[in-house]
Amino acid sequence: QEQLVESGGGLVQAGESLRLSCAASGRIFTTRNLAWFRQAPGKEREFVAAIGWRNGITNYVDSVEGRFTISKDTAKNMMTLQMNSLKPEDAAVYYCAADKNPYFYDLETSLTRYEYWGQGTQVTGST
Repeated sequence: QEQLVESGGGLVQAGESLRLSCAASGRIFTTRNLAWFRQAPGKEREFVAAIGWRNGITNYVDSVEGRFTISKDTAKNMMTLQMNSLKPEDAAVYYCAADKNPYFYDLETSLTRYEYWGQGTQVTGST
């Protein structure tokens, strides 16, 4: 059973930066597209960003484009989400996930396309 483990969440003020990490087995990093989702209280889980297994292409939801950067280090089996210029609406539990289909080229945004979810890491906005 593949496992994903997120880390790096915390308390941040508007305008600050935070870096989230997702550790997973090597097979996931070399065969499946990876993504970050987030879920705020009372809201549905939503797509944030994805990165391709083969060539590292990326895709972002419009609300984070230009502020967030998804990347991965295959040698370390680690995926990261660098979040800059954070806004109050970015507060949520952030999850990493892997595409249910290996060797798939399209970066999907629907959460039903993903499995092997991590337990989530909390990003909280301070007032």
